Amino acid sequence: MAEPVTQLSISPLREIPLVQAGDNLAEIIGNAVDATSMPLIDGDVVVVAQKIVSKAEGRLVSLEDVQPSEAALKLARRTDKDPRMVELILRESTDVVRAVPGIIIVRHRLGIVSANAGIDQSNIDHGQGECALLLPEDPDRSAQQLREALQQRTGKRLGVIISDSVNRPWRLGSIGIAIGCAGVKALDDRRGTADLYWRELKITMSNRADSIATAALMVMGEATERIPAAIVRGFAPDESGQSARESVRPPEEDLFL
Repeated sequence: MAEPVTQLSISPLREIPLVQAGDNLAEIIGNAVDATSMPLIDGDVVVVAQKIVSKAEGRLVSLEDVQPSEAALKLARRTDKDPRMVELILRESTDVVRAVPGIIIVRHRLGIVSANAGIDQSNIDHGQGECALLLPEDPDRSAQQLREALQQRTGKRLGVIISDSVNRPWRLGSIGIAIGCAGVKALDDRRGTADLYWRELKITMSNRADSIATAALMVMGEATERIPAAIVRGFAPDESGQSARESVRPPEEDLFL
């Protein structure tokens, strides 16, 4: 069980330039931290938007280079979507969960169920033709590598979360989720403990990583804010070794599929 949190602070990192393929995110984020009056301390969680991780890792795809398959053409007609985008969605996914005009819900190869396999066309440069940005190949690995580099730079015990925003079928509006994490206890499992009246808790499990991602989203924004990272302070350093992948519900337990 994770230690209780008594107080949190969330601080945006504003001095981050537009990220390009091959950029060193640890250096960029470290410089942004140095530009603030708040150096990192043990336990700080650095939340980084998936978009800049994908850009740095070269996950930008030109749609001119995408040749739709027959399956993509068929699904594109059914959903009234660009066949090239549909092809990318199918390449990144293992299952199509739902498909109606304007919407394709899939199970991403990372296990995440979301619209369009997390592929995005917002806040990217289309000056040389239409492009699409894919999720990182391995967000947990990306988070671990960024954590190691930031810890080496600062000498502090840190956590890193790579966040993305998603919609849920039973609620309006998007929230943040952790698609990658390192040095953060992703799941706080309370099963087997007791409530105030000594009844055993049988299903209570808090997704701490997603909660942190959602909290950070409140200061990072999703439109023109240009704040792709934030520092969340108030947690004790964590070495549980949990990954964001552990938050994915197994398909056999998913009652909505």
